[in-house]
Amino acid sequence: MRGKKRKDHSPRKKNNTQREGTSESNSRDKNNSTPKKNKDAGSDSKKSSRSGDRKKFGDRSRSRNSNSKGQSGNRSGGRSRGRSGGRSGGRFKKSDLDPNMMVNKTIKLKEEKKEVSTRAFSELEIHPELQSRIRKKGFQKATEIQDKTFEIISRGDNIIGIANTGTGKTGAFLIPIIDRLLTNKKKHKTIVLVPTRELAQQVEQELRSLSKGLKIYSSCFIGGTSINKDIDKLRRLNHVIIGTPGRINDMINRRALKLHDFDKVVLDEFDTMLDMGFLQEVQKIIDQMHNRNQTILFSATENPKQQNIINNLVQDYEKVRVSEGKANTDNIYQDVIKTKDDEEKNQMLIDLLRKEEFKKVLIFSETKRQVSKLCRILKKFEVKVDEIHGDKSQQYRSKAIQKFKSGSIQVMVATDVASRGIDIDNISHVINYRVPSSKESYIHRIGRTGRAGKEGYAITFI
Repeated sequence: MRGKKRKDHSPRKKNNTQREGTSESNSRDKNNSTPKKNKDAGSDSKKSSRSGDRKKFGDRSRSRNSNSKGQSGNRSGGRSRGRSGGRSGGRFKKSDLDPNMMVNKTIKLKEEKKEVSTRAFSELEIHPELQSRIRKKGFQKATEIQDKTFEIISRGDNIIGIANTGTGKTGAFLIPIIDRLLTNKKKHKTIVLVPTRELAQQVEQELRSLSKGLKIYSSCFIGGTSINKDIDKLRRLNHVIIGTPGRINDMINRRALKLHDFDKVVLDEFDTMLDMGFLQEVQKIIDQMHNRNQTILFSATENPKQQNIINNLVQDYEKVRVSEGKANTDNIYQDVIKTKDDEEKNQMLIDLLRKEEFKKVLIFSETKRQVSKLCRILKKFEVKVDEIHGDKSQQYRSKAIQKFKSGSIQVMVATDVASRGIDIDNISHVINYRVPSSKESYIHRIGRTGRAGKEGYAITFI
């Protein structure tokens, strides 16, 4: 009797189920099938759906953002499938993008528009020392955004500039800032906020090349670098500070950075900063600038919903628009390629990369794991390739971008972090290995090619 009661006791049943669930999730089920197990078959099948029936999971994952074939052979077994399958259902949702939206076979180049006449830099009232450095860099005529904003920024007025990526926005704010610092280095200290690490480094490089030998000092603060080294940088004189909102706030919270003598702020790629959720961080920094007398805001797109946010940050501003404020992809040839599985997709990708016109290719995938896996596959086919994503150190990412810029590698595989920050000219093709999760992500990605009105090419595998 006592033995029978123990046998029917519910806790024992529960423990059995737990042991079965655990063994199934580790893909080591010993197939202890009993009639009692069938009672809970419904709940057991739910628990084991991530690691139980591989074929069913493979069929489902093929329609999602998951490496159906690549992951099934993964040594992590049920664990990795749980991440790319059940877990990713919430994290990497299936894309609802219409494939027809990713097709554009009629290219309209911006050169077809009436060419805007701009002034030569020699015609602008720029300090002679700065003029000589601009000439050394080979710049002769200002771009439209540079020409139209120079006097406004030089006067110290608030400004909002709307211009597409690749139109010279960085030079538009750096040249007048350096020019004013040359007249008075005790005034005009500036903080430049940008959304990504890569963009921060690019702004700093441009600043240093324009101010070389002029005794204008700057520092760059981004995540993934040494905190102690950053604190050391702030112990010396800085006329310009460049950084991402997160790291700048970190320096403020550690009381290493005090902004009481910084009176100018530049918000570059402000639309991207809002997309990435940096509004509160930006507001905290601006609140620390008690002597702020100029705000310079640049954005590639203009969203009416964000107007109230902008009005709270910038008052009494002049607006300069050299683009429609909408993401324009008319100059980018876009097409989709349908494949039945990853094996066929990889072979088609290799065939494309072997074509002569695929000189500098940026490939996007959804997850860090997918990026690393694709990079390994391409290396096996002797493609000159590197990767950047969130798990790579800042030093690694910087070196990889430099190799891509210089042409020592043909292909860069990346997550969306790159689409937000890479500023590289002459990218011949952008390839979406997986369909992006949103239209905004798609536009940001393909915007890396066809810069400054040139012809670009974008391909999406579906």
